[in-house]
Amino acid sequence: MDVRVQESAFDLGVETSEFAAKTSASGAVVTFTGIVRNNAAGTLEHMQIEHYPAMTQKALEAISNEALTRWQLEDAKVIHRFGALKPGEMIMMVATAAPHRKDAFEAAEFLMDYLKSRAPFWKKEVSSDDASWVAAKEEDEAALGRWQE
Repeated sequence: MDVRVQESAFDLGVETSEFAAKTSASGAVVTFTGIVRNNAAGTLEHMQIEHYPAMTQKALEAISNEALTRWQLEDAKVIHRFGALKPGEMIMMVATAAPHRKDAFEAAEFLMDYLKSRAPFWKKEVSSDDASWVAAKEEDEAALGRWQE
């Protein structure tokens, strides 16, 4: 398992290749990459992502471990960035490897839903004339709800 919270950009191709190369018992590797999107008006200068390092690392490791126990996974990877990210930059990636695709897809969705609604990051959208904190969305909470046992 590889869980990283970092300010620096990552190379999606390298991260995916390295992850897949370690998974000899898997028949499926699923990846998802989140990208900073511009706001509806197209005026977003950057998204400021803040976190408390010790809390964030522990939370992401705990949810990754949960995915490893809930699904038959060989491995999982989570990378999430912080700092000032411009539209089009990669903000996070999730990768899961499993003997069968169903487990790989479900575990990846579980991790993405958690990252979207529960991971301890605070996001502020900054434009030339405004800055506002990003609020939780009902649809993100609903998506996470499907994983409750």
